[in-house]
Amino acid sequence: MEFIDVLTTKQSMVAGACLAIIVILFIAKRLFLVRLRAQMQQQDSEHNHFYQVLILALNAPLNLTILTILLWLGRYGVTITGVLPKEDTEILGHIIKAMVIITLILFIERWVTYAIKVYASRSPLLNNTRSIASGAIRAILIGLCILLVLGSLGISVTPLIASLGITSLAVALALQPTLENFFSGVQILIDKPFRIGDFIELESGEQGFVDKIGWRSTWIKMLPNNIVIVPNSKVSQSKIINYYYPEKELSVPVEVGVHYNSDLEFVEKVTLEVANQVLLDHEWGVESYDPFVVYHTFDNSSINFTVMLRTKEYFNRFFVKSTFIKALHKRFNEEQIVIPFPITALNLQQEGAENVMAGRYAEQLNAGHSESTEGQ
Repeated sequence: MEFIDVLTTKQSMVAGACLAIIVILFIAKRLFLVRLRAQMQQQDSEHNHFYQVLILALNAPLNLTILTILLWLGRYGVTITGVLPKEDTEILGHIIKAMVIITLILFIERWVTYAIKVYASRSPLLNNTRSIASGAIRAILIGLCILLVLGSLGISVTPLIASLGITSLAVALALQPTLENFFSGVQILIDKPFRIGDFIELESGEQGFVDKIGWRSTWIKMLPNNIVIVPNSKVSQSKIINYYYPEKELSVPVEVGVHYNSDLEFVEKVTLEVANQVLLDHEWGVESYDPFVVYHTFDNSSINFTVMLRTKEYFNRFFVKSTFIKALHKRFNEEQIVIPFPITALNLQQEGAENVMAGRYAEQLNAGHSESTEGQ
């Protein structure tokens, strides 16, 4: 009876000690994170991001660490008190090893995920690859964690890896279109023919702002404010016009025609004055750009030329072109420069001469026909 009382007292002391240690550890964790937050606020922006990622990554792994310590203390307590047989304490040992592995993998996964999230705004590459990179890293770490945990439990992973290879081949064949889109997305992110926010036009005619590059598809926000979702495999195989690369500024050609009697030097001078004024006054015009005029065609009713303007980005070229056309039309009217209507001139004298020749040729044919008839 005294032995039982002593044993019960010993167990109570072990349980109390374990509980006290766990409470102390949780308090220490809380104080440690508070200290890190205070340290983060004292740092510049470069180190501030480091501490922010560290705090976010440590919270859940620290909880698992305390839980692992609790299991270790419990295993030690039941060992010295002899409550559980040796076989059961060995099972607890395997569980503790698995918890240690899970804690380390969880810390790495959260560190990488939050680092990508925090630093994405500072790096175009990270911003474009955030969703794909986070998912791929998470999947790899989960698979590695499962293999390590099974190995710590004494389970041979070699047959599992072999079977996974065969299974992966079957899954790859079944999910070939999905995998094609995934690797096409990776190819787009590495090759970088466009970035999120760029205005692009595909070979099939869709054009708009790149909204998202996902695992399976690329989302393009079109000018009517709707979203077109294109599979990554189609995007990677398509010819793409990127209106934001290498820069957003874009030339805007405007076709104009003037009368044949116009003074072309004077027309060019007036046109350039209007073009420079429009680029200077318009919010989307490029003030530093020197517009120019190129005459290129003797058309049916006009001499045609191209005026080259420049706008700050592709989407706003319509407004600059519209403003220029209105201003040029008004200035041409003031300077009495004629923009002719399409006309077709008829040379009546030439038409008359051709009719006379056709009549004589017909008379000759008729005369020859009559002579041949009389001879018969």
